Amino acid sequence: MIEVEANRKVHEISSRLFSLDSLSEVVKSNKKLVLSKEATDKIQECRAYLDKKIYEDEEALFYGINTGFGYLQHVRIDRKEIQQLQYNLLQSHACGVGEKVPKHLVKIMLLTKIQSLAQGHSGVQLETVQRLIDFYNNDVLPVVYNQGSLGASGDLSPLSHLSLPLVGLGEVYHGGKVKSSQEMLDHFNWEPIALRSKEGLSLINGTQFMLSYGVHIVNQAQYLFEWADLIAAASLDGFNCNVQPFNHLIHAIRPHQGQLDTAAAIRKLLEGSEIAQYKAKQVQDPYSFRCIPQVHGASKDTLGFVKNTFEQEANAVTDNPNIFPEADQILSGGNFHGQPLALGFDYLSIAMAEIGSISERRTYQLLSGQRGLPLFLVNDPGLQSGLMIPQYTAASVVSENKQLCTPSSVDSIVSSNGQEDHVSMGANGATKCLRVLNNLEKILAIELLTAAQALDFRRPSKSSRPVEKMIAEYRKEVSFNTQDRVLAKDIECTIQFIRKRQLSDFINH
Repeated sequence: MIEVEANRKVHEISSRLFSLDSLSEVVKSNKKLVLSKEATDKIQECRAYLDKKIYEDEEALFYGINTGFGYLQHVRIDRKEIQQLQYNLLQSHACGVGEKVPKHLVKIMLLTKIQSLAQGHSGVQLETVQRLIDFYNNDVLPVVYNQGSLGASGDLSPLSHLSLPLVGLGEVYHGGKVKSSQEMLDHFNWEPIALRSKEGLSLINGTQFMLSYGVHIVNQAQYLFEWADLIAAASLDGFNCNVQPFNHLIHAIRPHQGQLDTAAAIRKLLEGSEIAQYKAKQVQDPYSFRCIPQVHGASKDTLGFVKNTFEQEANAVTDNPNIFPEADQILSGGNFHGQPLALGFDYLSIAMAEIGSISERRTYQLLSGQRGLPLFLVNDPGLQSGLMIPQYTAASVVSENKQLCTPSSVDSIVSSNGQEDHVSMGANGATKCLRVLNNLEKILAIELLTAAQALDFRRPSKSSRPVEKMIAEYRKEVSFNTQDRVLAKDIECTIQFIRKRQLSDFINH
């Protein structure tokens, strides 16, 4: 057990509700975890109740406690073999394939699993939860694979890999290396956890694989949506657009919150722009410019809905069966089913893809040789191809996102000999959603590359202070394109610029 000094930054695990922002902050700031007295008492009381219940009522069948799993639910397990059942469960269900889950997502898996178990409805030992906390606090991150979960019955396979190191099996990341779990236990002089009844089931039933992706994606999507507004503002001036479509009166009569917020953001971002104040404007601009509040805003509203769903899940108990000592009941249900998350991932994927789709259209328009800009934003087009092909790249990635947005949640496949006959496929939705997020970042980077080039062709006229400050910083990383060069490097540098810069560096809130 880790000893927490008074001056150490810690987060106390309790019944207090997590927001996704606070959860992300706990991980980002490397706060250490400790169990509150409330959580400790709940865990111990639930475990004591479960032990008492099993030994008082020898005839009762409790799913996964003294029975087999899934289709084998009616097979009674002899009392002498109840503990062995839990070890068998962890090993037999660790069937992950595919790529290794990124370490920062594994850390979120650990945190959200600890939070769920600490609510006192799972029947685990205090020692088991404490060991998971030790893993988290010491950056012992189990090796987990991103394929193998159906998103119902919990994320069985990924969570089995997450839990194997508790008993000295599987592999972990530690100290910059992949080690056997037994080597890790020896390093810390820890004994393997001696699993008791139900513990294996409590560990692998749950939605923490999906949820970890959701926490990360929502956090990053919020950041990229803010970047999308800033880059769009640069594109608006780059294309010499009319700012009339952002007038507050227009949005007040169709007051979707995301639309209102986006229009207000664009007005603020372009406040004081010389280019925006030009009198020579077309009456109407293409939809990709004129309808930024409506399109970006709808995606922001979607993000808000999905974020609320995932916050509910971060504070939920999602294993099965659930134990209620105060009501003297052990109830088998379906809280492990990932349908809320599955629908959220599909919805958010579409919302992010639309931000990318409209971004690529702005890139296309900026390269079209209109409004006083040279074709493909380069001098001597013909000899020079300029920024022609980055738009191809953006179009390719936009198209991939459209393919990835085919919903996972409408799919299902029968498992466990028909017992588990409807599953959410939320785990597949989660991994697809992360790919959409990463693609959106690339598309926005290409728009920024293009918008910066367009604005430089408008010199000496200037955009607003936030846009000009952003472009000045960007030009330290990616120079004006005077003649053809390898643009893959420019795109990658632009992606890194978006990742590493804080919008507060450019925007005074």
